[in-house]
Amino acid sequence: MRLLKLVPDDTNIQFLKWRNIAMAISFVSIVLSIVLVAVRGLNLGVDFVGGQSVRVEFTQAMPSIDVIREKVDAIGLGEPTIQQFGSDKAVSVRTALPEGDKAAADRAGKQLVQGIQKAFPTAKTGSVETVSGKVSDELIRTGALSLALAMLGISIYIWVRFEWQFGVGALFALFHDVTLTFGFFALTQMQFDLNIVAALLTIIGYSLNDTIVVFDRVRENLKKYRKMEIIPLLDLSLNETLSRTVMTSLSMLIALTMLLVFGPDVIFGFTAAMLLGIFIGTYSSIYMSAPILVWLKVGPDSFVPRTSAASAGAERIERKDDGAVV
Repeated sequence: MRLLKLVPDDTNIQFLKWRNIAMAISFVSIVLSIVLVAVRGLNLGVDFVGGQSVRVEFTQAMPSIDVIREKVDAIGLGEPTIQQFGSDKAVSVRTALPEGDKAAADRAGKQLVQGIQKAFPTAKTGSVETVSGKVSDELIRTGALSLALAMLGISIYIWVRFEWQFGVGALFALFHDVTLTFGFFALTQMQFDLNIVAALLTIIGYSLNDTIVVFDRVRENLKKYRKMEIIPLLDLSLNETLSRTVMTSLSMLIALTMLLVFGPDVIFGFTAAMLLGIFIGTYSSIYMSAPILVWLKVGPDSFVPRTSAASAGAERIERKDDGAVV
């Protein structure tokens, strides 16, 4: 029985032929993502902004967001934030945390649930999530720090294992993946919480793994084909790893798509972020990290030990001077 091969062994796709167009698209996407985050902002979950949040699911036709906001505002807990959550019949209702101790927060949570049940008798309410402002500030700092340290540590690792040019290429690819994910959440206004931070860290790890596979083959081919130009060599390396890239990415995309469609609503944002991240992570491994090596002048001599070059030069001098030691 023959094994199924999605990618033939003799593929010869000229990926680097489109590197300038791909890089231009990526730069525009990065700029647009930054603008979206700056203008629209992120719909931060209760984990980051503090307050009380409850999920409301309507068994019948869901009222408009304006009607829900008017009813919740009448409860008297301050101006609420209403966001559609998961399905088209569920919303997340978030209110500010009242001043006082935990007992005051518990009373406000019960008041919120009772008010929603009174306004919408057929609606189902989940448990109330409460996060203090101090905890939310700490979560923002630790979340941002974890992302920054992960990207920095990955770049240092690739720098040590390969060359500094590879570290720059990997860091740019990771920055591309994370920025576009932020832009996606700013555009869709899906709730951005700790689950999304976990998804971003997973995306960073996946993109790193895919990039290292490509870089490792590039390094092998640089040692093997000393006289080959860098662009054909990169195309060769990408084609040689294409089967592994397609199989890994396709398996992940199928699993995540099923989870997005049939999975629970509570991980909808996480799954959407992962689905987007797998796609752009695979793209960046081909069209972000590889072209950077061209512009940073990586060539066949990048992995030639300097001591060997110096010894070869000394040998030529000795021969020229008829055995005299210089």
